[in-house]
Parts: sequence; structure tokens; C-alpha cells
Amino acid sequence: RARGGTLVVRQASTTLGCRLNAVAGAVRGVAGAGGTEGRVGSRAGVRGVAGTWKDLTDNVNFMASNLTAQVRNIAEVATAVAKGDLSKMITVDLRCVILELQGTVNTVGVLLDAFAGYVTSEAREYGN
Repeated sequence: RARGGTLVVRQASTTLGCRLNAVAGAVRGVAGAGGTEGRVGSRAGVRGVAGTWKDLTDNVNFMASNLTAQVRNIAEVATAVAKGDLSKMITVDLRCVILELQGTVNTVGVLLDAFAGYVTSEAREYGN
């Protein structure tokens, strides 16, 4: 009887180890794609997980999705400014360091717009 109990514990440990490896691998994949390779939009996908493992996977995916939206919006605004469209602003909900970046990028756009208006006004006045 003790032998059967040991087998059950061994099987449970093996299953737990497999699930932990699967979740850890998926999380590493998301972290590697975004943090090391600079690719956004990755998601952790782990089949057959439930409970805490599913919660962990869902939270990693939520974090990655949120960060992806922030980075894409910042890139969209920076690209617009580079092309001369100074009307775009960062609009996604940001926090911490990325919030500081929002302020910087949006301020640059406003200052460039004001400068462009001033230069245009001076050029018109000078031309008359």
C-alpha cells in the first residue's frame, strides 16, 4: 500500500514538474521576445493548465498585451512626428517610466508644433 502511495506522489510530482516547465518556458518566451529581441505582441500559451498556473499565464499575457499597446502607441506617435505630423499624441493609459516617456514625447510634439508655427509666421512677415 505504501508503494502505491509513493507511485501517486511520484506521478503528481512529475505532472507538476511538467506543468511548471511548460509555464516557465512560455513565460521565458514572452520575456525573451519583448525584453531581448524587441518583438512585442507575444503571448504565453500553455495547454491544459488551470488554477494558479492559468492565472500566472493569463497575467503574463495581460502584462505583455498592455506593454504592446503602450509601445505601439508611442511608436505610432514618434513615427508621425518624424513624418511632420505634429498633431498625434500618446493616448494609451501609461504608468511609471513609460508615463514619463509619454510626457516627453508629447511635449516634443507640442514644442515642435509651436516652433514650426513661429518659423512660418516669421517667414511670412519677412517675405512681406
